[in-house]
Amino acid sequence: MPKESDESSKEEQSKIDKDGTENTVETSEEMIRKRIGRNTPSPHRLTPQSSPPRFVSVEELMETAKGVTNMALAHEIVLNSAFQVKPYEPGEGSLEKQVKEIMHKAFWDCLESQLNDDPPSYSHAITLVGEIKETLLTFLLPGQSRLRGQIEEALDLSLIQQEAENRALDINKVAKFIIDMMGTFCAPCRDEDIKQLREITDIVPLFKSIFAVLDKMKIDMANFAVSSLRPHLLQQSVEYERKKFQDFLEKQPNALDFTQKWLQDTADYVTGGGTEGGATCTPNSAQLALHNHAYLRLLKWDHDAESFPETLLMDQGRFQEMQQELEQLALVASVLLIVYNSAGEAISGLPGLMERLKKTIKILIAEMHTLSFKADETFAAVAEKLCVELRGCLSQHGFSPFSSDRENALKGQIVAAKSEDNPIRKVIDSRIQMYLLGFLESRAHRSAPALPGGLTPISKELEEIAVKLGRLVTFNKLVYSPFYHKILQDILKQGESLDV
Repeated sequence: MPKESDESSKEEQSKIDKDGTENTVETSEEMIRKRIGRNTPSPHRLTPQSSPPRFVSVEELMETAKGVTNMALAHEIVLNSAFQVKPYEPGEGSLEKQVKEIMHKAFWDCLESQLNDDPPSYSHAITLVGEIKETLLTFLLPGQSRLRGQIEEALDLSLIQQEAENRALDINKVAKFIIDMMGTFCAPCRDEDIKQLREITDIVPLFKSIFAVLDKMKIDMANFAVSSLRPHLLQQSVEYERKKFQDFLEKQPNALDFTQKWLQDTADYVTGGGTEGGATCTPNSAQLALHNHAYLRLLKWDHDAESFPETLLMDQGRFQEMQQELEQLALVASVLLIVYNSAGEAISGLPGLMERLKKTIKILIAEMHTLSFKADETFAAVAEKLCVELRGCLSQHGFSPFSSDRENALKGQIVAAKSEDNPIRKVIDSRIQMYLLGFLESRAHRSAPALPGGLTPISKELEEIAVKLGRLVTFNKLVYSPFYHKILQDILKQGESLDV
């Protein structure tokens, strides 16, 4: 790229300093236009190095599969069954987005100008064809040599360059081949996009649309790779994470202190009568039971006051998210239990009522974990809205309305549920813990636990959390079982010696 004169650079810098931030983008646009006119590559190669990647490439996913070099990515793929690669877009109104739009507009304007010359200039168009060729080749699977040969032959850049110099280039023919090849590689969900490409006749809009569809196809390919690689990543990730932690432990011998405290505190809680678990059992089953109780304690964790176990730091956010979801579900189930116990047979079995009441509660307490949440006002509103709904429902089905005293008593019970010490809330919370513990224990027997009473309204959400928890616990045990086994063994032996 030719260098600009020092005087030109000084004048540009002076203008930027003088006019301030507002004119910086304008000056940048002028500079970019000048440089694009000097054989700058397409905007797809102009992404600043400091900007986040637009997507996780198939190549990166393959590299992850080979050596799990990106442990966090592999961990996320293994544990999150809904994990999907998404395209990156800079924030609306951000400087990055402005610069990107300026760069792209300048490039496409320059391409249009070249194609409108007499004779047309194809230097920028050939650059784009080269990038498209590279992308198409990345879609090939091992062994697709025939397709590779077709792409190499039809998109031979040196031949295309010669045709352009001899004024024999049919750019529309090149574009048609590209679209046909995209149709070969794309997922069925992109068929409509390919059809729309075939309807575009102007070259510049066509190339812009081709790149847009190719970006979508890259995402499709990456997500297909994610689903295909997940089984392979599981074993690779288990071995890799265990090895990395072992290496860290050798350099930092106290790297299991918080893990040991977490397990020891759980043992003290269980043996101290905090939960059922005093039945006689084998050492292995005792370890398993204690360990499962320990995982449940993480769903009651004080994240501000207590240090999270080292072996679960990468999953602390997941546990915190599940903890908040469970607290919300416990409130929903508690309020519904209060309402149905109060109204009795009058509303029992009425179709749709349970879901309406549940939806109302969930909407009103959705912000319960934010600093701006006002419990008193919110639960007063919940009580009022539910009583209005009940009033209408009773009237509709020919039942007498609640007396004012009975309605006020119901409102008072609903508002009281905001307290963690509320008896009904404690019962519901205990049953949720019982269900989750049963779920963890039942995974070994492949039988789902029975749903305790009062949890039917939240059964679907509760099962989803239980599955998520089970997947997380299973993977964590696979990775750290050698470390857990020794700690748990020592804790149980210590307990036996104290009992003697």
